[in-house]
Amino acid sequence: MCSCAVALSLLAGASGGGSALAAPEPDQLRVLAGFHIAVFSDQVPGAREIALGAQGTVFVGTMGQGVVYAVSTDKAGRATKVRTLARGLDMPVGVAFHQGALYVSEPRRIVVLRDIEHHLDAPPAPQTVADSLPYRGGDHSWKFIAFGPDGRLYVPIGAPCNICDVGHDFGRLLSMRSDGTDRQDVAFGIRNTVGFTWQPGTGALWFTDNGRDNLGDTLPSDELNRVSHPGESFGYPYCHQGTLPDPEFGMQRSCREFTPPALLLGAHVAALGLRFYGGSQFPKALQGALMIAEHGSWNSSALVGYQVVAVRFGADGKPQTPEVLVSGFRQGQRVWGRPVDVQPMADGSVLISDDLSGALYRLTYGKAR
Repeated sequence: MCSCAVALSLLAGASGGGSALAAPEPDQLRVLAGFHIAVFSDQVPGAREIALGAQGTVFVGTMGQGVVYAVSTDKAGRATKVRTLARGLDMPVGVAFHQGALYVSEPRRIVVLRDIEHHLDAPPAPQTVADSLPYRGGDHSWKFIAFGPDGRLYVPIGAPCNICDVGHDFGRLLSMRSDGTDRQDVAFGIRNTVGFTWQPGTGALWFTDNGRDNLGDTLPSDELNRVSHPGESFGYPYCHQGTLPDPEFGMQRSCREFTPPALLLGAHVAALGLRFYGGSQFPKALQGALMIAEHGSWNSSALVGYQVVAVRFGADGKPQTPEVLVSGFRQGQRVWGRPVDVQPMADGSVLISDDLSGALYRLTYGKAR
């Protein structure tokens, strides 16, 4: 690993869409040899999920801020201006771009901003395309959303608790048409997925799932899962990490009844956004790898996570042990940044969102850009 210093200033002309935050500290970030990391924008308070428009616009959702941002870029892929597209939304974490429209998640509904890249300076009012989503408040009601290769919108319904029996109403992943109709269940037994993506070539759906709390520092592990057929169940709340019966619900069902994780990512790392790397800028060994943002622990005596990892796949198609790609968001027990999502760009670079510092970082390989 190398420690790579980067500039803290934005390009001239960039303007913020929210309250000012303390400057991020990317000079403390560490990347693999040959990589470089720089601030793409430090004017996106609460940055969570990232989506790319057809014209190079970078869309960013937030949680407590209730806003959605649009970051315009130049031909070199550099940020030039930050705009606020919507305010006053309820935890609009998820953003997904589809056929010119930007879809945004709220706990109870999905809204859309039509023809958005032609109206960045005067964005349209959000229109509801799907409402009455299952909701009980509590934990895990915010939503990462994405369109699949089938053109359908995928939406998670997280468990409204740390651990509880939710039946098939919660703890699941569903899909719908872009107009919100024809809702179909995709998978069950999912505590809270805040990241899912499709593997190029195979079309397989992969997702992260955060393990339950209050079983100590080392259990259970966060999971990387692969969906093989509709209606598959991954164990929550009865079984964790494929082998660990829950102390309260584990007597009701056997772990053998459920699909085990494809890979264990570690307890409390808070694995969130993930994307496959399909570019050619990174070394060949990382092309086709899965990049995962680990938001970091809040309930472990020793902090874990706070990094971005890469998962390569063996000749048998199975995921291998994660390799740290970007670290340094914490210094010992002091945390200054929390990565949330990763988004490959058209030029082969990768954006990383950080909701604590309110920044987007750009990871490149080779000559500094």
